[in-house]
This record gives sequence, structure tokens and C-alpha cells, in this order.
Amino acid sequence: MSDKNSMLPWPADDLSSYGPVESQPVGRIQQFVGRVMHRNWSLIPHVTHHDDADITGFEQRRKAWNAANPDRKRSLLAALVKASVAALQQYPRFNSALSADGTTLTARKYFHIGIAVDVPSGLLVPSLRDCDTKSIDAINEEIARISDKARTKGLSMAEMSGGCFTLSSLGHIGGTGFTPIINAPEVAILGICRTRGQFVPDAQGQPVLRQLLPLSLSYDHRVINGADAARFVRAIADWLNAYDFSG
Repeated sequence: MSDKNSMLPWPADDLSSYGPVESQPVGRIQQFVGRVMHRNWSLIPHVTHHDDADITGFEQRRKAWNAANPDRKRSLLAALVKASVAALQQYPRFNSALSADGTTLTARKYFHIGIAVDVPSGLLVPSLRDCDTKSIDAINEEIARISDKARTKGLSMAEMSGGCFTLSSLGHIGGTGFTPIINAPEVAILGICRTRGQFVPDAQGQPVLRQLLPLSLSYDHRVINGADAARFVRAIADWLNAYDFSG
């Protein structure tokens, strides 16, 4: 007897009967990524928290730094890596890993941050090691180097292993928010969209143009609750607001 709760088979339809088509095989990397994403989405109860970080002052300081230091420009993504480390240190539950059977939660004492890189063959996520001990300049250089390698030569499994927390940025394209899929055995991932200008009222109710950064935090609801997810995103925003570019 068939299981009434089993998943229906994939539709077998002759698409060419409706009009012209062209078929091509799915690349090996894309097939692997697809299997990983399917597993993670199917087995992890995802919840996504969306918030805007007001980075007006941060962006003013960053652009001033970059203008004064053209050979040491600092990217928003590198700063978000450091901000994520600070948030993980403040909320260590986000730096944990849940066992496959859901019975053991392992706390990591290191801070390796994954960076999702869009490549022609799919999506690769290199892991930047020990980001708590590296300067923002060193992280900036490492992001540029590893992203270029991912797009040109590819990455080894060792270079994509051991991550604690992942950043997935669409800021160079656009968007106002999305639901990134958690990279198991991590328990959270941060999605980043393009900074937008928006008028918001000041203390006197007058409209002031601010720079708002959309952040989307997907988290494993077996491990993380909604209130802590909101606090985690606020911690990232607070770190950016407090960051001193003189260092």
C-alpha cells in the first residue's frame, strides 16, 4: 500500500509539445549545491527576521576614510564580517551547531565567517578563518582574494568548510529583503541587500534623509528564538554605528 503522506512524483511533462525548447545538463557544482540547499531547507525550521540598520554615520565615515586612503579602501562587507563576530561573541548561541538528531548543541570557540560568492557555475561559500583576530583591512583583502579565486579557479572543500556563520550579500544587485537558506550545521545566516536612502522623522518630526541597510537573518527556530534574533541584528547595527575608522 502506498503511503498517503509520501511526496508526489516530479511532473513528467513533454514541454516540447507546447512550443520550442532547449535543454542542457545542470552543472556538477550546481547539482551539489542544489542537493545541499534542499537538505537544509527540508530539515531546518527556518524563520527570517527582517530589519533596517541605519548606517548613515557609518557610511559617512567609511567614505571619508576611503577618500583619504585610496590604497586601503574598506568595504561594507568586510565591516559586516567584523560586526557579525562581535554579535556572535555577545550572543554565543548563534555560534553553535546542532547535531543531526537534534540532541546535542555544540558551542564553537572560534569565529570562521562564510561569504557566499556568486560564480558562473553556481554558489560557493568560502570560510574566512579566525575573523576575531584579523583587522578589517586584512579581512577586506581576504574577501577580494578568495572571491576572485572562487570565480576563476574554484575552491577546495577545505576552503569551504568549518564556517560558523554566513553572510549572503545581494547589495551589488538590489533587493529589499530575502530569505537566505541556512548553511548546516550553522544555525543562522545573514542576508544583506542594497543600502537605500529614505526620509525618516527626527526628534522634532522633521524628515531627514538616512541611509538604511536591509538585513535579513534566517535562523534555526529549534535553537534560536525570535527575540534573540531581533537583538542579534540590532547588535550588528550598533557595532556599525560605533565603529571608529581611525583604527
